[in-house]
Amino acid sequence: MSKFIITPRDNESVQISIRIEKRIQEGFDDLAKQSGRTRNELINLALDFALKNAEVMFDKNENLHTK
Repeated sequence: MSKFIITPRDNESVQISIRIEKRIQEGFDDLAKQSGRTRNELINLALDFALKNAEVMFDKNENLHTK
């Protein structure tokens, strides 16, 4: 008889709660339907992309602004 072997996950995940605009939720829901991925997977991909591509910039007055 074969055993059902359960191994630890490769990566750690945590649960957080955020508030987002309704249009963003609807956009991720649409992408989920089109791609066959879960909304959670897509949000994780988007957040990972944002972290890898984020750039913090300061103007001449040392005020933080976005590009």
